[in-house]
Amino acid sequence: MPRIVHGIDEITGLAGQDLGHSGWRPVTQELIDAFAEVSGDHQWIHTDTERAAAGPYGRTIAHGYMILSWGIPLFSELLEVRGVGMALNYGVNKVRFPAPVPVGSRVRLHASVAAVEPVKRGGVQVTRSFTFELEDSAKPACAAESLTHYYP
Repeated sequence: MPRIVHGIDEITGLAGQDLGHSGWRPVTQELIDAFAEVSGDHQWIHTDTERAAAGPYGRTIAHGYMILSWGIPLFSELLEVRGVGMALNYGVNKVRFPAPVPVGSRVRLHASVAAVEPVKRGGVQVTRSFTFELEDSAKPACAAESLTHYYP
């Protein structure tokens, strides 16, 4: 169940708060292949199961940007913002992919609100710290700061 906040004032009050973890999401070859199709990234380590089995990871691995793209649906498990006129994805800072994500593994999102700062038109910029945790791994699959603007 996501935490629910209403309007700019309650969003501002999130600064410095840990929002917890999403549920685990499985990494399947079907998802990897679908991402390869829409992104145009058909590198063999992602899509060629036979070649990847003999490669450095012993099987295919997910695209790093596929995992990063899960930030939106996984974050929606943690926080729901109501009472705003518009939300706008503004950008991503400091993206890193410390560990490969093998097919058959699971990933979840840990998120916190690093900062909330005013922007034009009465809105706020929310800097969210994202860590995509890889089950049974000491290293995360991805770490990034996600920037979202909310406007009344």
